[in-house]
Amino acid sequence: MDLGISGKRALVCASSKGLGRGCAEALAEAGCTLVMNARSAGPLEEAAGEISEASGVEVTAIAADITDPEGRAEVLAAAGACDILVTNAGGPPPGYWTDWDRGDFIDALDGSMLSPIALMQALVPGMMERGWGRVVNITSRSVKAPLLPLGLSNAARAGLTGFVSGTSRQVADKGVTINNLLPGVHDTARIDQLDDVMAKQKGITRAEAREIRAAGIPAGRYGDPAEFGKMCAFLCSAHAGYIVGQNIVLDGGETFATI
Repeated sequence: MDLGISGKRALVCASSKGLGRGCAEALAEAGCTLVMNARSAGPLEEAAGEISEASGVEVTAIAADITDPEGRAEVLAAAGACDILVTNAGGPPPGYWTDWDRGDFIDALDGSMLSPIALMQALVPGMMERGWGRVVNITSRSVKAPLLPLGLSNAARAGLTGFVSGTSRQVADKGVTINNLLPGVHDTARIDQLDDVMAKQKGITRAEAREIRAAGIPAGRYGDPAEFGKMCAFLCSAHAGYIVGQNIVLDGGETFATI
């Protein structure tokens, strides 16, 4: 399927690996010019080079901390007038609710709620003026069903979800859609971290923890970042203009919810 976005300019955050890279690859395959961001220059530049070579599209790599105002300003200056924004950032660390103080919650809000909002506030007005735009926020299935070790993430991502719910409906008539993708267990470094937590708690290896978790997913496996990226690219496509303010779960059926 031709997604109808060849030549569009896309900013993809935290895209040197994992789900962000999956999204960057899919958008490049659809013909988008990319601005890729991540904190570490080496892995980012390597990923950008590989994606550009494979797709033939122009890829700009900007190494900066998107959650820091100065880093975010640097990324936005390089991105310019973007048609597509994919927000993404590493989630807060797992723990128990008594472990965290106010500073921990502020950090979680900065990374998983306020930074995506700041990016939207910077780029969506231009999309509205041009009459077309797509925003996809990579959040978490925890906004549908909270994950007990991820209280910081549960709180911050729920706040972003509330913001998107209202804002998406205020900009849709200008040709701009905002939606959220809610990943479950995908084969990424973030999931390795969570598998290590389980392994430590149960006194088992990571491989054994992975086997246990996979057995609890109706699909019987971990997700592939590439298939996640394909869904992101579709939400960014010319065919997704009537999808507004939705929270789309990609978790192999693990979240038991009717809606």
